[in-house]
Parts: sequence; structure tokens; C-alpha cells
Amino acid sequence: MSEYNLNTGNINEWVLNLRAGDRVLLSGTVYTARDAAHKRIESLISENKELPFDLEGAVIYYAGPTPAKDELAVGSIGPTTSSRMDSFAELMMSNGQKAMIGKGDRNAAVVDAMKKHGAVYFAAIGGAGALYSRCVTECTVIAFEELGCESVKRLVVKDFPLIVAIDSSGKSLY
Repeated sequence: MSEYNLNTGNINEWVLNLRAGDRVLLSGTVYTARDAAHKRIESLISENKELPFDLEGAVIYYAGPTPAKDELAVGSIGPTTSSRMDSFAELMMSNGQKAMIGKGDRNAAVVDAMKKHGAVYFAAIGGAGALYSRCVTECTVIAFEELGCESVKRLVVKDFPLIVAIDSSGKSLY
């Protein structure tokens, strides 16, 4: 197991080299999207409409941050259960998504899609939302504002601590 400081801006340079169990401090742009947002993105793709962000090289965090407090960019921002997004994963990766962040295991179809498209799944620690909020330097709602905390947000993160739970070869900590 190795430790890495990585930036989302050059994801294609490192995504295939990560291995299950590696520890990562991630910096750069990350998007939040939970199941309601994924369903809307799926509809946009099927209707060949413009997406709220470019999926090519995207890192999506399955989270719905609470409102910001004090000097922080967001409130608590813990991960949601990733299996709720399993039915959307192949579509998202086939359109360029390279990394997912959440908690819990993924099904075999998601792992197969990760191997096919060269993607990685990071585990974030449930219950550590307050810690994660300190790693977010910017938060901007970019789509589906009416969904409240489940709207799509563009985050800028610095040294966001993660563990590679499933790597692009399909090796899993689960």
C-alpha cells in the first residue's frame, strides 16, 4: 500500500496506477451527486442534452453537504451509501467519469464497468463529515438547485483523505 497526494486535474495520469488499499490525499475539482441528481443526469444523457458538468475525467462524490457554518465552504459532508448509484455507474463511466467517492461495497456490474473504463472507487469514512468539510475550500451549486442538499455542487478540495476501495483492475478491499 502506498500514499499519494493527487490532483483531479491530471487524473488520467494516475487513475490506472492506484491499487486497492492505497491512501490518497485528493486535491482539485470534485462534483457532488446523489441518486436524484444521477437520475436527472441519466435523463439529460438519454435526451442528448447538455450536462451540468463535463463527465470526462470527472470525480463524483456521493454526498449531500449541509449548509456552511462559520468560515467553512460547506457544512458536514459525509458520504452516502454508494450502492444507491450502482444502476447509473456504467452510464457515467461510459461518458468519461474516472472516480467515485462514497461508502460501502459496489456490485459486480460496477466493478466490471470500472475495469472496462479505467475508473477507481474511493472510500470515504462514514461519520467523518465534519472532518471532510475542512478539506473543501469552495462549494458552488451548479445544477438542480431545487434538490437542496442533493443538488449538484462543484467542490474544490485540498488534501481530502481517501482510501482506494476498488481499483481499476477490480481488486477490492471488500
